Amino acid sequence: MSSLFGLQSGSRELAAYTGRPEQLYGVRLAELTEGAERGVRIADLRSGGGLSFTVLLDRGMDIGPAEFRGVPFAYLAPGNGFAHPAGFDATGLGWLRSWGGGLLTGCGLRNVGAPCATENGEAFSLHGRLSHLAARNVRHGETSDNGEPCLFIEGELTEARLFGENLCLRRRILVPIGGASLRVRDTVVNQGFRPEPVFLLYHHNLGFPVVAPDSTLEAVDHPVVARDGVADVAAWTRMQPPTPGYDEQVFYHQVPAGADGFARMTVRSPRAGLRVEIAWRTAELPLLTHWKMMGEGGYVVGIEPCNTQVGGRAAELARGPHCVLAPGESREFAVNLQLISRA
Repeated sequence: MSSLFGLQSGSRELAAYTGRPEQLYGVRLAELTEGAERGVRIADLRSGGGLSFTVLLDRGMDIGPAEFRGVPFAYLAPGNGFAHPAGFDATGLGWLRSWGGGLLTGCGLRNVGAPCATENGEAFSLHGRLSHLAARNVRHGETSDNGEPCLFIEGELTEARLFGENLCLRRRILVPIGGASLRVRDTVVNQGFRPEPVFLLYHHNLGFPVVAPDSTLEAVDHPVVARDGVADVAAWTRMQPPTPGYDEQVFYHQVPAGADGFARMTVRSPRAGLRVEIAWRTAELPLLTHWKMMGEGGYVVGIEPCNTQVGGRAAELARGPHCVLAPGESREFAVNLQLISRA
């Protein structure tokens, strides 16, 4: 159990040292006011153990900027920042114009990867709508997770239309008080009356200084496959300096789970003095997509647990098998992130 400078959260001893808990940790709600981000509700979380990050309530409850003990570790993309979802361009690659990067972007629920059209002519944009859905029924506070005191924030995201799908994702983010980790627990429910394929990818975006030429990726031995001929499988663990004209490389990994059912991949960064470990439960997320982008201004590594490849809905439905929820059925997905000092 984590402690706050030698004291336990919620204790009378801690109360004697502080005016209120927010002196050390907590959740603060706010709203962005500038440019394309205007009107986007956010929640800033501080663990009391050096971890702080922003939850984008109106952007799929994604996680935006993140720091650990003053060191930023999330990539932020050029452009309009975390633009209000009202400006979402749902055609083709329009998703990229309002993608701000950030620590975690949710991709889905009906498409992951390439834009496409299905057999009935319905068009799907890059990575789907999930990241542009606004949360409702938002709650936050303190709770216990398996006996460990945690902050939490939770809400509901709905992707639905008349004569179509009715999917709800209920997200809960847990942060151990005094710790250096976070846990994302998503439950997807088919609230409609027909079976629905569900595509889900957790797009973790790590940037400088955690991503640097001397940084490396680590995982237990496992199969690695390049998405296309550009990717160099032999060099998947290594980084390089920002490179003019760099073509993105994409790899598919099947990392075996440990005894707890979670697989893991770690970015080790001597420059930042950090290791960033991402873990995912393979029962629901059997695959990892790894995005290696070493370009100028686009200097980022994506660690992306998923239940599908990124060829787009039409290709993945044809490739099969895929996750299908029956009417009324639900499924939970689990992803963890841990920060470890001294790489």
